[in-house]
Amino acid sequence: MSAIPIRKGRQLDHMRRAGEIAAEVLQLVAKEIRPGVTTGEVDEAAAQFIADRDCVSAFLGYRGFPGQICISMNEEVVHGIGGDRVIQYQDIVKIDVGIVKDGWVGDNAMTVPVGSITPEAERLLFATEESLQAAIDNARDGVRLAQLCAAVENCSSEYGFTVVKEFVGHGVGKKLHEEPQVPNHWDRSSMGKGPRLRPGMILAIEPMVNAGDAAVRVLDDQWTVETADRSLSAHFEHTVLITDGEPEILTARERMVTTLTSAALSASQ
Repeated sequence: MSAIPIRKGRQLDHMRRAGEIAAEVLQLVAKEIRPGVTTGEVDEAAAQFIADRDCVSAFLGYRGFPGQICISMNEEVVHGIGGDRVIQYQDIVKIDVGIVKDGWVGDNAMTVPVGSITPEAERLLFATEESLQAAIDNARDGVRLAQLCAAVENCSSEYGFTVVKEFVGHGVGKKLHEEPQVPNHWDRSSMGKGPRLRPGMILAIEPMVNAGDAAVRVLDDQWTVETADRSLSAHFEHTVLITDGEPEILTARERMVTTLTSAALSASQ
């Protein structure tokens, strides 16, 4: 593993601004998610929101990616491409927004429920956000990265769900993907090993949690990832700064699911 960048001073000011804009764009895009709209139309709206803020997409053209944002539905996990697929009532839609502002990257994601979703889907979204928060709670000076990663899997498994292992979070700053990799699991035998978190490190923490089996596959477009058993999948992400005190969420927003309905609470795990 290469050295993990430590950001200071004006660099942190730039990252805070990039994170703020990324969160704003993500929430604007979320408002475009409704029945009858195509994923391509959502991508076009995102392009305008990004341009209006004098930013560019961090994803467009990255390793050839053709979209402004990643937009993935239901059994799709991540890296979906906007197109002619029509959003329907009870879908869950994952939107991942990355922007570049003055050379610095803000990256965040959320899963949006379309109308009244099933109890299983509701529990999945809740558990995935809980897993993200569990990881953020461990994003502290001196904590090993392994402990943060394990917190995601430990939390999601309590709800009976599985984490995707082939795709991971990452450091973020001047580049979209920097050191370190931030998996959503960790081998128990490695828990006392690996890097410790230090103030100035910035991580894009992004649980990808499946309702069924953990296995995934990449579709023929060479980008879209879906669950191998076509079960539902949820994705949430924040860019987080390690400080000498409480972790600072650079892409702060309100939670999508704050409480569960009685039907979701009683759903089998």
